[in-house]
Amino acid sequence: MKRFLPNLLVAAVAFASMEAMAATDLVLLNGKIFTADRNQPKVQALAVQDGKVLQVGSDAQIKALIESQTKVIDLGGKTLMPGLIDSHSHAIFGGLEMASANMEDEVVDLDELEKRLRGWRDDGKAKHGDVLSVAGMSSAYWAQAEALGKKFNSGEWAKVPVVFTGSDHHTAWANNVMLERAGIDAILLQNLPAAELDTIGKLADGSPNGFLVDAGWDRVALKMPAPSAADMLRAAQTAVRYNNSLGITAWMDPAANAAPGEPVFALKPTEKTVGVLPVYKALSQSGGMTAHVAALLVANPKSVPADLDTLDKVRQQFQGIPNLTLPGIKIFADGVIEYPAQSAAMIDPYTNSQKQGELLIDPKHFGELVSAIDQRGWRVHIHAIGDRAVRESLNGIAQARKDRQSGVTHSITHLQMVNPKEFARFKPLNVIASMQLLWASADDYTLDMIKPYVSALAFRYQYPAHSLLKQGATIAGASDWPVSSPNPWNAIAQAITRNGPLGVLNADERIDRETMFYAYTLNAARTIGLEKQIGSLSPGKQADFIVLDRDVFSVDEKALHDTQVLQTWFAGREVYAPTL
Repeated sequence: MKRFLPNLLVAAVAFASMEAMAATDLVLLNGKIFTADRNQPKVQALAVQDGKVLQVGSDAQIKALIESQTKVIDLGGKTLMPGLIDSHSHAIFGGLEMASANMEDEVVDLDELEKRLRGWRDDGKAKHGDVLSVAGMSSAYWAQAEALGKKFNSGEWAKVPVVFTGSDHHTAWANNVMLERAGIDAILLQNLPAAELDTIGKLADGSPNGFLVDAGWDRVALKMPAPSAADMLRAAQTAVRYNNSLGITAWMDPAANAAPGEPVFALKPTEKTVGVLPVYKALSQSGGMTAHVAALLVANPKSVPADLDTLDKVRQQFQGIPNLTLPGIKIFADGVIEYPAQSAAMIDPYTNSQKQGELLIDPKHFGELVSAIDQRGWRVHIHAIGDRAVRESLNGIAQARKDRQSGVTHSITHLQMVNPKEFARFKPLNVIASMQLLWASADDYTLDMIKPYVSALAFRYQYPAHSLLKQGATIAGASDWPVSSPNPWNAIAQAITRNGPLGVLNADERIDRETMFYAYTLNAARTIGLEKQIGSLSPGKQADFIVLDRDVFSVDEKALHDTQVLQTWFAGREVYAPTL
């Protein structure tokens, strides 16, 4: 053994010399820096080395690390914080929609809608193969399904497939040409499987009225022309640039094995169901992946544990890709709550139909599936909007916790309606609440399409952020882009005020801005399984950070809403500035 000691000594000296030679690449001084590290949340300065945080502290402490080759930036008192993380974003779909016809939830009369469709037809934005498609439609249109039919089943549209897709991505309306292409007619409606009842709207004579929700929409989506590989790559590039401009440096894509046109709500994946994963791979290989993407694979809600082997074969195809991880599984527990869709699973029936919506998972066996996912060390991320869907999602996770204490963090997203009995269950079950708090607004959607049809108790606890927080739940920021804007500053301000055009939505559920800053940094990093790598400006973590145009800790809520990002840095490299 002794003869090896000199060699070991030489190696140790060499290693120490290398350490000494390692240079501080970047220093940022004179700032108001929020680290999202609870041990040292606010500092003046930051040092970066080899794309990672070297040290944070006072100006004096960090100045001591400056060397001749160090780039030094004087922040001039500006605010700096970690790159923001979106725990639920269909980013590539968002990129596609940015280049397409989109109503962005605006409601206009049908004559104006027709005028806009003509314009988008003529400039090509609505053209997808031979189909004319407009995204971002408000659910307010679906009550006019019959009127839409009179307008878009005749005249210049009589032989043209026309599709209007809801901003919620669960609902749509299609004209007769498109319905025929999808095989939807009166005969089909008479023979729909039980699971698809109420997913296709009917006229008085039993024929379809064009309205579609979830499985009904899947039938039409399957017949939509697929974008080209080049279109998809451009969409991914657009999505990354847009997210970087908003200060977002990471997101969880909750349906990465689904591609445009695939029946995501009833997906029956095979090992060839790879969705947008090849697009992320191509983006990474091109050097354009200036964000971390945690890609989830959608499992069918009725999956059994053996089905996970198939999903694992997909995961294995996309290992080792820089800035791409595959931490787990996404499951739809229900649909959406607004009238007329009402496919969210509720404890108390909808007042108009006396139905409880659609519970897509099987409560008797869901726990077995969640436990099998947990046993593999994978995360489960569950779409649950109705209070019954939330309850059964928690019950499934409770089964996994009963079987083992794996330490794997799971999450439930949306959480539009949560029964008070569930609030205290999140913390002991280690379930993160991934919430789209931009939606917590008193507006036409919540007051006209939801409030008249649900119980007073359910409505009182709509997006119950404060109630969950009070019971120890961890909240993570999320957008569900392109269902709504991915701008985190809009969502943060909305969570604080809950103001809308028609008043305040449940003022008691407001939460403070610091909670929201953690929701979009460290908490979101936990949700996507990257808390050891990103989410705070702690030494050793990747140097993802943003510089802002205002002190977001002190400005009022309106100014907070309008926050602009001056710089976005990813792995110690500037990837966005307004002039870049």
